[in-house]
Amino acid sequence: QVQLVESGGGLVQPGGSLRLSCAASGSIFSIYAMGWYRQAPGKQRELVATITGGGTTNYADSVKGRFTISRDNAKNTVYLQMSSLKPEDTAVYSCNADLLTTTITRGHYWGQGTQVTVSS
Repeated sequence: QVQLVESGGGLVQPGGSLRLSCAASGSIFSIYAMGWYRQAPGKQRELVATITGGGTTNYADSVKGRFTISRDNAKNTVYLQMSSLKPEDTAVYSCNADLLTTTITRGHYWGQGTQVTVSS
């Protein structure tokens, strides 16, 4: 079994910062890409940022220059540093991992999500 557990969400004022973490654990052989997605009420889930095992990153245009994704391969953990937050960043943020299990099965796994609310 594989588990992804996010932490770090909460309420922040516009212009503020938050750092999300997502730790993967369980029967993991290797992790390829990891990423963050978000879903606001009444909207479809959208990609926020991804990072490969080699550190190549990709960002949604709406967060470029404000968010930074990083990962610690030794800890199987991905981070999302969010700065200059806007009310439109309010959403449930979920992490995703494209990984290979110890039974050599490749798949995408999701965390349970963490709420980020940007409001004054």
